[in-house]
Amino acid sequence: MRTYQEVFKAPEFAPLLAVTAAHVAALTVSGLALGTLVHDATGSPLLAALSMFGPKLAQMIGASVLLSAADRLPPRAATVGLALFFAVTTTALALPGLPVWGIFVILSVQGTIGSVGGGVRYGLLTEILPAEGYLVGRSVHNMCAGSLQICGYAVGGVLVNVLTPREALLTGAALYVVSAAVARIGLTRRPSRAKGRPSARESWGTTVRLWASKPRRRVYLALWVPNGLVVGCESLFVSYAPRHAGLLFACTAVGMLAGDTLTGRFLPARLRDRFGAPPLLLLLAAPYLIFFLHPALPVALTAVTVGAVGFSASLLLQERLLSLTPSELTGHALGLHSSGMLTTQGVAAAIAGGIAQLTSPATAMTVMAAASAAVTLALTPGLRNLAPVVGRGAAATDTGREHTGTGKDLSPTETA
Repeated sequence: MRTYQEVFKAPEFAPLLAVTAAHVAALTVSGLALGTLVHDATGSPLLAALSMFGPKLAQMIGASVLLSAADRLPPRAATVGLALFFAVTTTALALPGLPVWGIFVILSVQGTIGSVGGGVRYGLLTEILPAEGYLVGRSVHNMCAGSLQICGYAVGGVLVNVLTPREALLTGAALYVVSAAVARIGLTRRPSRAKGRPSARESWGTTVRLWASKPRRRVYLALWVPNGLVVGCESLFVSYAPRHAGLLFACTAVGMLAGDTLTGRFLPARLRDRFGAPPLLLLLAAPYLIFFLHPALPVALTAVTVGAVGFSASLLLQERLLSLTPSELTGHALGLHSSGMLTTQGVAAAIAGGIAQLTSPATAMTVMAAASAAVTLALTPGLRNLAPVVGRGAAATDTGREHTGTGKDLSPTETA
């Protein structure tokens, strides 16, 4: 299963894609509206960045106590419930007179509960598609997300200017309701992937088990840190260019779409095996260094578009992660990736906002990009030394020991 036509023929792939699309559209529209609302109210780059990316700080807290639910709840029920939860809380964010501290309380709750969402959706994707189709299928989801971000930021920018930020938030809430409806109608009822009840103890124990493996730990760090630091750059778009932030975000989404298309569908396996993710991670950070020169808008748009191609490194890293993970922990592993990545992005947004508060958004973006490149260079030797894996779940022994091998995948898992 290596073509788009084949993955779309898989039962329930299209409905799950629609669920993801509605969720991304809602998140994009409401995020831009909220960032604009907080920036207008406070004039603070730090608070504006935290309003858009701060909820991600709560992701790891949620993952520590709730993530076992990703494999222990029926996927359809969990997907519907999460979408309705976001609809209600996003509506609450639009209430007139809500103080800034109240906004951040709601966002913290969203981040904590939402930590389960990535594991639920993408764990379900591993059930819908066979192992050899997961890379292409996940790239389609990423491409869809990129397209929706392009449209979402464009539409969000229009809504914020034509309507009001609060009315744009209500539009986002309505899109979450659409996501819940599509999940309820389009997905079939499935049992949970793992037995037992979700619990904080189980969540924490499984997270420790996943983290204990040194090869997996390297992959997680590569998934989280370089990506997160560059998202710290993106969190400053509103304060860097308030009138053109939507355009900057849209161009970033264009680059992500191009990268996922090229990497997920057209990058030969021999090149993936030989070079892996580090070159893409360097591409992700390098173009942002130009912001130190305060480039003209066309140059800035080109830089963020080119840099965003590097986000496709996550496809290769997630492929490796799943090949190192027992199949019964798929949802938890993907949820930990998602929560850790979002948490890192939230931390990076806070750091970037703080630096921008003391210096300028352009300086902060340059610093974050340089840090991302440095982390990638530090992680590269360990990533290249990761051993090949025969198939998904083949590395089911969680001893944390290094594996040795020829350096070539014998049977790639094709997961993203």
